[in-house]
Amino acid sequence: MREAPGDRAPCRDTRGARVQRPDDSSDPNRWRALWVTLVAGFMTLLDVTIVAVALPSMQQGLHASAASVQWVVSGYALAFALTLVTAGRIGDAFGRRRVFLAALAAFVLFSAAAGAAPGIGLLVLARIFQGVAAGSLAPQNSALIQQLFQGAERGRAFGLFGATVGVSSAVGPVVGGAILALAGPEGWRWIFYVNVPVGVVALVLGFRLLPRVAPGGPGRLDPVGVALLGTGILAVMLPLVLAESGGLTRVWWLFPAGAAVLVAFAWWERRIARRGGQPLLEPGLLTETRGYATGAGLAALYFVGFSGVWLVFALFFQNGLGYSPLMSGLAVTPFAVGSAAAAAVAGRLVERLGRLLTVWGLVAVMTGLGTTALLLWLAPPDRAAWFAVPALLLGGLGSGCVISPNITMTLRDVPVRMAGAAGGALQTGQRLGGAVGTAALPGLFYLTLNATREDYQEAVALSVGCGVAAMLCALTVAVRDWRRDRPGDERGCPPETSHSHTHAGQG
Repeated sequence: MREAPGDRAPCRDTRGARVQRPDDSSDPNRWRALWVTLVAGFMTLLDVTIVAVALPSMQQGLHASAASVQWVVSGYALAFALTLVTAGRIGDAFGRRRVFLAALAAFVLFSAAAGAAPGIGLLVLARIFQGVAAGSLAPQNSALIQQLFQGAERGRAFGLFGATVGVSSAVGPVVGGAILALAGPEGWRWIFYVNVPVGVVALVLGFRLLPRVAPGGPGRLDPVGVALLGTGILAVMLPLVLAESGGLTRVWWLFPAGAAVLVAFAWWERRIARRGGQPLLEPGLLTETRGYATGAGLAALYFVGFSGVWLVFALFFQNGLGYSPLMSGLAVTPFAVGSAAAAAVAGRLVERLGRLLTVWGLVAVMTGLGTTALLLWLAPPDRAAWFAVPALLLGGLGSGCVISPNITMTLRDVPVRMAGAAGGALQTGQRLGGAVGTAALPGLFYLTLNATREDYQEAVALSVGCGVAAMLCALTVAVRDWRRDRPGDERGCPPETSHSHTHAGQG
C-alpha cells in the first residue's frame, strides 16, 4: 500500500490491514455533497414518523381496516431495518455513490407510487419498496461522511448528521399535521408527493457533487450471512410491528427463534472471517474496534425511550386533550428546536469532551422528559402543553448532545472500507430499539387508560417515565465507557490515526 505524502505512522484495523492517514488534499465539494446526503437522509427518516398522523384519513379515504392501514407504517419500518446492513456492505463493496443515487431514485419513484395508490394493498406494497430504498440509502450517509471528512471536520459533519436523525423523528408529527391541514381531505397523498420534487433536486445535485471513487477491490457478498441476519431481524421485529393487532401474544415465539438465528449469524460471520473471506458484518467491529460495541448498545437503549415517547405524546394531545394533528405536533416542537441547536454545537465539542458529552446529554434529556411527564400529569389540562415548553426544550438540548456525538464516537475508529456495513448495523440497532419503544410505551399507555378509567394524564406520565427508565440504562453504559476512557488508552489506534483512511479503500 503506497503512502501519501504526510502520512503518519500506520496502525492496524480489525483485520490487521494497515490504515494510514491520507494526504492533506480534500474534496472541494465535500460540504455541498454532505448537504445533499443530509437532505435525502432527512426525507427517509421523516417518513418513519410523518405518516403516523395521517393514518385516520388514509383509513377513511381508502375504506381500509385499522389493521391493514397500520402496515403503511409497519411495512416501511420493517423493510427499512431489514435492508440496512446488507445495503451498507453493498456500498462498501461496489461504490457508495452508485448505491446512494440508485436508492434515492427508487425512493422518489415509490413515493410517487404511494401517493397515487388507488387502494390499501398497493399503498402498503409501495411503502415496503420505499422502505427498502430508504434502508439502502441510509448507511451510505454515514459512510460518505467517513470517506469525505477527517479529524475535527468529521466531528462537525457527524454533528449535522446526528441533528438530521434527531430532528427528523421529532418534527414528523408537525410536518404531517401541517400538510394535512393545508391539503384537505386527500392531504395524506401529499405526505408522499412532497418527496418527489425534493428527491429529484437531491438526485441531480448528487450526480454533480458526490465523489466518483472506484471501489477498493472486487466486491463479494455473503449470501448465507444476508439470509441469517435478515431472518433474525424479521423474527425479532415482526411481533413488535404487529403489537397493536396482538402480535406480542400470537407470535411471541418469534423472539427466541430470532435470537437463535442471530446467534447462528454471529457464528457464521466469525467462521467466514477466520477463513479469510468477506463477512457481511466484520466480527472485529464489536470485539476490536474501539467504542463501536458501546456506542451501538447505547444507541439501541436510547432509541427505546426516544422513539416511543412521540407516539405517547401524540395519543395524549390528540385523544386526551382533543388537539388537531398540527397542534399536537407543535406542542412538542420545543424538543425538536433544542435538539437541532445542540446537535450542531455538539459536533464541535465531541473531540474535546468525548463520552462525557453524551453523559451530560443523557442527564439533560432524562431531566427534561421526566419533568415533562410530571407537568403533564399534575398541571391543568388546558395549560399543560404551555407548562411543558421549558422542560421539552431542555430535553431537546440534551438529545442533541446524545445522538450526534454518539454516532461520531461509535464510527470514528471504523476503517473506511467497512464504514457502510458498520453504519448500517448501528442504525439497525436504533431501529430495533425504536421498534421496542413504539410497541411498549403506547401499549403501556393503553393499559394505564384501561386501569384508571381513561385518566390520560396518569397514562402519559407513566409511559414517558418508562421511556426515561430506558434512557437510564443508556446512561449507565455511557458512564461506564467514560470512566474507562482515558487519554493514551492503548485500545485501538490513537485518535489522530483512527480517523484515517486510504484513497484505495474508499468505496
